[in-house]
Amino acid sequence: MKIRFTLTFCLLAVILTGCRSPQLGGNLSVTVKADGAATRLEVQTGTTAAQALEQAEVLVGSLDIVEPPLYTVLNDGDEVRVTRVAETFVTEQVEIPFEKRIARSEAVPEGETRLLTPGQNGLQELTWRVLTEDGEETSRTVVKTVVLKEAVAEITMVGAQSAFAPLPIPGRLALLAGGSAWIMEGTTGIRKPLVATGDLDGRVFALSPKGDYLLYTRKSQKPPSQQINTLWVVRTNGQSSPQQVSGAANIVHFAGWAPTTTPKFAYSTVEPRPAAPGWQANNDLYIVTMAGSLPNSPHKIIEANSGGLYGWWGMSYAWGSDGRLVYVRPEEMGIVDQETGLLRPMLDITPLQTNSDWAWIPPLGWSPEARTIYIVTHAPAPAPLTAEGSPYFDLTAVSMINDATARMAQNVGMFAYPSASPVRMSGKERSFQVAYLQAIFPDQSETSRYRVAVMDRDGSERRVLFPPADSVGLEPQVVAWAPQPLEGQVGDFFAVVYLGNLWLVDSGSGQAFQVTNDGMLAKIDWK
Repeated sequence: MKIRFTLTFCLLAVILTGCRSPQLGGNLSVTVKADGAATRLEVQTGTTAAQALEQAEVLVGSLDIVEPPLYTVLNDGDEVRVTRVAETFVTEQVEIPFEKRIARSEAVPEGETRLLTPGQNGLQELTWRVLTEDGEETSRTVVKTVVLKEAVAEITMVGAQSAFAPLPIPGRLALLAGGSAWIMEGTTGIRKPLVATGDLDGRVFALSPKGDYLLYTRKSQKPPSQQINTLWVVRTNGQSSPQQVSGAANIVHFAGWAPTTTPKFAYSTVEPRPAAPGWQANNDLYIVTMAGSLPNSPHKIIEANSGGLYGWWGMSYAWGSDGRLVYVRPEEMGIVDQETGLLRPMLDITPLQTNSDWAWIPPLGWSPEARTIYIVTHAPAPAPLTAEGSPYFDLTAVSMINDATARMAQNVGMFAYPSASPVRMSGKERSFQVAYLQAIFPDQSETSRYRVAVMDRDGSERRVLFPPADSVGLEPQVVAWAPQPLEGQVGDFFAVVYLGNLWLVDSGSGQAFQVTNDGMLAKIDWK
């Protein structure tokens, strides 16, 4: 037994002696390698890599790499290596290649092509972060991009000559097709390009009351999480270049013209976000006055705020012909005090519970004399459906004189978008009509298509006009009324976008006229 114990003890001693571990006494020999040189040092037992470097008078930068780590306790014969890491920033200018776009146009004979806008390369300045290890480049990363000059897309028009007879029209009719803006004036047979950048996003596309300016938004060159779009304005006579509105970006819900002698408009903004829906609304309001062809600096009327129950989604506004401004958000409608920026609620609305990443803003429209607002309201549903979950929506008239309300039409759908015609004389009486969209499937109006219905201002003489019952319906949109009557028509013309084409409809006879056939139309406005 004693012999076995002695052998076991000796075996353990041999094993432990062969294991490497910090020595408990005496000096150690280590090597420090840095800056192309190797230095041998005699250090005390228990010395760390950091202490060895200090003894060798080797300074370590914040980016330098030390192997083994500085806190490591060294053993005899160990090597400490310092890799010098240098950081530099390099800038270079790089061309941005222009895009090539093709736009079908009825302004060009079929089979022909015309260069509308020559392409121009843009220019951007890239700032690179360059890392080197002991003089050898190991990484290069772009840390900043500045667009010095935006690229201009090459736009070629391909002929798609319309087979439809041109119609005389009053005022100016603006069209957004293929990401560009066009103007029809006097006749539908001539369509002139106004803004040919090919990047209009359609969130804002509005003519001024006299039709002499167009307000619109362009897609930003930056990622959507940084900037959604920018706001621009241009004269519609084609005699001046488009102007960007200083500081006006990320316009999602509202930008519109005031009915003033001096042209001015208002807009509201959001903050881009990477998560759905892609923004956080500011619920603010700015006013911009035009100085000839140039927009002045924006003047803030309403500060950014939480915006009520669904403030993250946002709110909208609408001007009346008397200069009053209303606001609307999912739970209420009211008047904006333009002097103080305060909101005065007028009408409570049951908000829609969408169970998704969007909120429903009730569509509304002013009467031409600013005495009434026509607004889509959320109607109650029978049990067991909740009020917020009701699929029913009515068209309601709100008096701007005494706040009284009256239901004009039932079960119209959530996207009815009421729009009143200009005032017309009927004998000695001043009258107007109201167009709205009627959902084909009212209890599924979020996804339903619609038909245009027209009624008198009091809700009487209601009739569905376009498209015919046996045709596919319209996508939700605001009907654009002709600014003046046209000879030979029973009622007034209104314009709609149907299957990507422009149609004019006589509100009296219901007769419809197709104007374009290229299928590229996205939005319209008529003043």
